[in-house]
Amino acid sequence: MILVLHGPNLNLLGKRQPEIYGTMTFQELNEGIRTYCAERCIEIIIEQSNSEGTLIDILQGFDGDGIVFNAGAYTHYSYAIYDALLAIGVPAVEVHLTDITQRDVFRQKSVIAPACVAHFAGGGIQSYLDGIAFLVLRQQKE
Repeated sequence: MILVLHGPNLNLLGKRQPEIYGTMTFQELNEGIRTYCAERCIEIIIEQSNSEGTLIDILQGFDGDGIVFNAGAYTHYSYAIYDALLAIGVPAVEVHLTDITQRDVFRQKSVIAPACVAHFAGGGIQSYLDGIAFLVLRQQKE
């Protein structure tokens, strides 16, 4: 089972800065992920929270095969999330809709990246799908 975890403000997709994030809504993003996984018989859980503590609680409570995680702005400063990812021992893939290396200076560094096994960014929904495919392939190799 794979956990797809969305961080803060992703619930506002389609409304929030469409010139940066596009017009796809949060519901459309999740439906696209669900469809992709259903077509491949991949079992997933999708969660979202705007709260750092809740995201950490979700991570700590997950007992599955992998995590695809868009930590939103927490990517750039949450050492608590970094610590949680290391502590749980579940492979996590960091994903972003946009290319964070081409964004504001403060968004260009990911403090959670060293706790993740891969990173996909800049592809919109494809970043999530690539993360899921990476985890499935990784699991098949084990």
